[in-house]
Amino acid sequence: MVDYRLRFGVFIPPFHVPTENPALALARDLELVEWLDKLGYDEAWIGEHHSGGWEINASPELFIAAVAQRTRHIRLGTGVSSLPYHHPYMLAERIRQLDYLTHGRTMLGMGPGSLPSDAYMMGIETAKVRDMMDEAIEPLVRLLRGETVTTRTDWFSLQEARLQLRSCTESGVEIAVASQVSPTGARAAGKYGLNLLSIGATSTGAFNALGSNWAIAEETAREYGNTVDRRGWRLVGPVHVAETREKAREQIRAGIEQWVDYFRHVAALPLAHASGDPIEGLVQSGFLVVGTPDDCVAQIKRLQQQSGGFGCFLQMAHNWADFDATKRSYELIARYVFPKIQNLNTNRLESEAWLRANREKFVGAMQSAVGAKIAQYAKEKGATNLPPGIVETIKKS
Repeated sequence: MVDYRLRFGVFIPPFHVPTENPALALARDLELVEWLDKLGYDEAWIGEHHSGGWEINASPELFIAAVAQRTRHIRLGTGVSSLPYHHPYMLAERIRQLDYLTHGRTMLGMGPGSLPSDAYMMGIETAKVRDMMDEAIEPLVRLLRGETVTTRTDWFSLQEARLQLRSCTESGVEIAVASQVSPTGARAAGKYGLNLLSIGATSTGAFNALGSNWAIAEETAREYGNTVDRRGWRLVGPVHVAETREKAREQIRAGIEQWVDYFRHVAALPLAHASGDPIEGLVQSGFLVVGTPDDCVAQIKRLQQQSGGFGCFLQMAHNWADFDATKRSYELIARYVFPKIQNLNTNRLESEAWLRANREKFVGAMQSAVGAKIAQYAKEKGATNLPPGIVETIKKS
């Protein structure tokens, strides 16, 4: 098992019920990232979707440009940019500009697009989106690495194309490829030496495929003379915590029922869960954490064991609870999950245990030292009428 420090972040599709004010919903997403920046979260990834009424962020780049002005430390990624919907050169240009606007905090997440309805509206066959993504990755990566690219496919062309700006930082923009169950993302990560972004990592199929997909990424990387690093591997899963399991479940009950209905009847994406109580079914399947910070710790350790080690745990933002309870959930995780997973308090706990075990020795030494000073003072001043408390201290010393 790897021994580096796990990072924490959030993956924001976003999810908003289509009965609320969309302007306020998007403003709340911005405020959430501001809050996470204050709490010390490492990353926020912003989605791209175009249909269904719930996932209403059409441009992660616009969101990142806005929230970058409100934050100081948190890194900001497109989660993910749907490559079949964008000319690679134009996407590379926008990412490079964000690289400067965020002073190097921008990350690029790439994928084929998750909603078939998005592709349909643009006249793209769902069966072709993964092939289109594969065609776009190489020129996009090369452009962001400062190369000049000439290439032609049946849906885009590049002629001696190069970006005007070099990377804002020496390391360049970090690039990650989306992965679920199929090996498509893992092969792309290995082929180009990119990072892996495992969306839905806690679903049964994706969870079972974590180890095999990482093995595919490593094998493909060796085949192409590249390396992949577990520290760049992100795993995404939904979490909501409160002070007790009962409180956490009560806070999300109405929201999760609407969310499950969206996935079952609108989004055309699978969401397996047992019949009956959706919370119980999703918790028992391992997909969902609804409970205490300790339940979140257990989920992360389960993912570490299954995967063999990864670099960053991203909470899937879901808006099941009201905003105060949602912010409190993220705060509880920062306060109590971060230190357990990152071993931030190991020395503190050892110091407390050591002092607890040796308390009598130090109390005795302190009493002797204080008593000696009081006796010295009394002798020097020739005091005869000392307060009873001081006399008693002198006798004890």
